[in-house]
Amino acid sequence: MQMREAAERLLFSSTLEEKLALAPESVSDDSPGSAILLPDAPGRPDELRMVSKGVRADFPGVNRLDDDRERGKMLHFLANHELLAAELMALVLLKFPDAPKDYRAGVYEAMREEQMHTLMYLRRMKDCGIHFGELPLNDYFWRLIAPMETPMDFVTRLNLTFEQANLDFSKHYAQLFRQVGDTGTAAVLEKIYQDEIGHVGHGVKWFRKWKAEGETDWQAFGKSLTFPLAPAKAKGIAPFNAEGRRLAGLDEDFISHLEVSEQSRGRTPVLHWFNANAESQVAAAVSGRRFDANKMELALEEDLEMLAIAWCRKDDIVLLRRRPEKEHLVRLKEAGLNLPEVVTLDEMDGHDFTSRRLGGVRPWAWSPDAAKLLRPLTNRVSSNVPWQCREPLPAICFSKEIGNRLEELLEQDGLAERGGVFCRNLETATAEIAIRLREGDVLLKAAHACAGRGHRKVLQNEPQSEHLLWIEKILKNHGGLVVEPWLDRVLDFSSLYEIGAAGEVKWIGMTCMENDAHGRFLGTVVNAKWGSDLDSELREFLFRECKANAFYRQQIPVVLQKLFTEIAPDYTGPVGVDAMVFRKPDGTIGLRHVVELNVRMTMGRVALELFRKLHLQSDSSQPGRFRILRKNNLPKELLSPACSQVINNAIIPLNDPATAKAFVAVWES
Repeated sequence: MQMREAAERLLFSSTLEEKLALAPESVSDDSPGSAILLPDAPGRPDELRMVSKGVRADFPGVNRLDDDRERGKMLHFLANHELLAAELMALVLLKFPDAPKDYRAGVYEAMREEQMHTLMYLRRMKDCGIHFGELPLNDYFWRLIAPMETPMDFVTRLNLTFEQANLDFSKHYAQLFRQVGDTGTAAVLEKIYQDEIGHVGHGVKWFRKWKAEGETDWQAFGKSLTFPLAPAKAKGIAPFNAEGRRLAGLDEDFISHLEVSEQSRGRTPVLHWFNANAESQVAAAVSGRRFDANKMELALEEDLEMLAIAWCRKDDIVLLRRRPEKEHLVRLKEAGLNLPEVVTLDEMDGHDFTSRRLGGVRPWAWSPDAAKLLRPLTNRVSSNVPWQCREPLPAICFSKEIGNRLEELLEQDGLAERGGVFCRNLETATAEIAIRLREGDVLLKAAHACAGRGHRKVLQNEPQSEHLLWIEKILKNHGGLVVEPWLDRVLDFSSLYEIGAAGEVKWIGMTCMENDAHGRFLGTVVNAKWGSDLDSELREFLFRECKANAFYRQQIPVVLQKLFTEIAPDYTGPVGVDAMVFRKPDGTIGLRHVVELNVRMTMGRVALELFRKLHLQSDSSQPGRFRILRKNNLPKELLSPACSQVINNAIIPLNDPATAKAFVAVWES
C-alpha cells in the first residue's frame, strides 16, 4: 500500500470503521502524488460531524471522575481530539508531498498511533455507556491547524503546542483515574503519554532543522505562532510536567520560559499598564510644558511596573516596558502569585491584538500618557465591559483640589470639617498661610504632588521670604497648592473604592499606611480585619467615637458618587481616600477625614490585592506588609540571585532586585 492511499482513506472516509482501520505498519512512499487543496472538514459519518466555530464540547469536572457517565464524557472529548490528530496527520501527508521522506515517515507512524489511541478511548467509552457522537464534537484543532502553509506550521501547532500540552494532561489524569480505581483508563492515558513524548520529540527534531539560524528554540517558537495560539497553549490545564518535556528533547531554556508563560484561556483578558508618574504628566500639561521624566521618575515606572500583577487576574495581560527575567517570574510563581500574560511595548505592534478582543484596559491612572498609549486599542475592547479606552480625566482628578472638593461636600452635609484650602494665586496663598500660622506650623502641598513629594513645611517663626520663591515656582508649574495646618500625625490610613459603569461606588477595603515625618510613602500594612492591630486608644477613638467603619463604608461612597457626577461622570476605576489620626496640642487625638483623594490605582490598593492573593492563602491572623525600598539600602539576601531563602522567610521581592535601577517593592508576611 502507498502512504498516500492510507492517508486518503483516513482523511476522506465517511465511516468510522474505515477511518480507524489501522494503516499497515510498512508502506511505500514512492508515489506521494500532488498536493491537495484544503477540504472544509474531514470526511465523517453524520453523527461525528464537528459543530460550527465557537461551540465547545461539554467537559466534566475532575471531581466527578468516579461517575461512569462523567468519565465517558471526558473520554468522548479526548477521543475526538485523537481522531482529529490522526486526520490532521493524514492531511499533512497529502498537503505536503514534497516534505522530506524521513519527516513524512515519522508523521505516518504517529498517524497510526493516533488511530490506536482513538480505538482505545472508544473501548473505554463503551464500558462507560457512552457511544461516539452522542455529545457535541468541536472543530477547534481543525480550525487552528488545518490552514497550515508549511510542515513547520504543523510541527509548531500540533506537535509543539497541543501535543506538548498533552504531556501535562495525560500524565496528570492517568494518576487521577488510578486514584478513583479506573485502572483501565489510567493504562490508556499512560500509553498515550509515552507515545506523546515521541510525537513531541519528532516535532522538536524537525523544528530545529527548519527554524532560523541563531534563534533559540523559545524565540523561534514564539515567532511561529499567531493568535489565538501562543506559547502558553503548550501547557495543559494540569501540573506542569518538566520531565516529560526533557524526555521529548526540549532544552532547559525552553522549558523554564514555558513554565512561566501565560495567556488567557477563554476569558477575554483585561490589559493593564503602570504609569505611576500620572500627576507629573498632568502638571506638565497644565503648565504647558513637555514632561521629561528625571532619573528617579524613570526608575519609579520601570522598576515598579511589575506591581500590576497585584491587581490583575491570571487571564489578564500586563503591558511592560521590559520583559522580566524568567528566573524572577519563576520565583513569583513559587511564592504563590498567578502570573498574567506579559507583552512588552516593543512587542505591542507585532502582538496580534487586531484579531483579539480585550475585556477592558486598566492603566494605573487615566492621565494624558495612558490615553495616548492605549487609544489605538479602542476598537478592540468589547463594548459590554466597563473599562473602555477613554480620553484623559480632567486635570482636577490629579490635583489636591479634588480632595479639597470632597472635604467641602462632607462639610456641607455636616459629616466632616474641611482641613485645607486650595489656592490658585500668590495673594490667596500668602493670606491663607498668614491665617494658619497664628495657630501653628503650616503644610503646603503642590497641586499635583504625589506620595509626599512636593510638600513644604512652613514654621511659625520662619520669614515669609523663605517660602515665597517655592510658592511662586509651584504655582507656575502646578497651577495651585493646598494650604493646611501641620498636624502631629499618629496614624495614616486609606479607604479604597471602585467606581462602576453606572457611577456606583463600591467600598473595597482599608489599609494602614507607613509614611515618614514629612508624609512621604514608605509602605502599607494590611490586616484581615482592619484596625485589629491598633492600640486601645486608637480603636476606641476610631470605632466608637468616630464610627470610622460606617463613615468610610457607607457615607463616603454617597458623597463620592455626588462628586464624580459633577467632575467625571463617565469615570470607572479605582479611587483611594487617604485620612489621618493626629495628636492635638492638648494631648487628645482627632481625625482628618480626608487628607487626599486619589483618582487612580494606589499603593494601598496594591497592598490589599497582594494580601488577598498571598497572605490569606496561609490562613494567618498576622498582618501583611508592602514596602518600597531603595535598592542601595536592600538587605544582602534580597540581592541574592536565587532569593529562595528570602521567599522561605516570607519576604517576596515583587520586582527583580538584580535588574532594578533604584526601587524594589517587597511583600512581607
